[in-house]
Amino acid sequence: MQSSYGRPHGVGGGPDGTAENNEDHGSAHREVRYEDPWYDALASGWGELDGTGAPTPAVPAAREPGEGAAVRARDVYLEVQRSAAFQEVRSRYRRFVMPGVAVFFAWYVGYVITATTAPGFMARPVAGAVNVAMVAGLGQFLTTFLLTWAYSRHARLRRDRAALELRWDTQELTRGVQGGDL
Repeated sequence: MQSSYGRPHGVGGGPDGTAENNEDHGSAHREVRYEDPWYDALASGWGELDGTGAPTPAVPAAREPGEGAAVRARDVYLEVQRSAAFQEVRSRYRRFVMPGVAVFFAWYVGYVITATTAPGFMARPVAGAVNVAMVAGLGQFLTTFLLTWAYSRHARLRRDRAALELRWDTQELTRGVQGGDL
């Protein structure tokens, strides 16, 4: 967006380099207002006047905390987060993911360290032109797919049903808050 350099909008700077005449277009000068909340106020209103003669604020004023429904909806989510069912789902997730990440990371770091510190071992042939490094590298891909399969199976068997029930309960509670039932 170009600056007006102190000129009022609509004076000078026409597309052909000449001054635009608002009367030629049949309408008076209109100020453009943006009602979009994502509009960049710093870039657009920087240094321009707001119509009262005062410079526009660089940052829009913070919104006041909204209606009671928004506050109560937040309380619903906090209540669900503190519930025993939610804590059990998170616990099952952590009991699978933490050891899985640790084992996979140790396997990956072990591969990298072995490749850099023992190149003779990694170059040892296994079968024909296939050496230990190639087998270990393909093993990295295999364990990635194996870990992905194990994660999705664990989620399906141990967490998805409980998480879906929590989601359903949360939806019902927030629907009640929005409808004014709570």
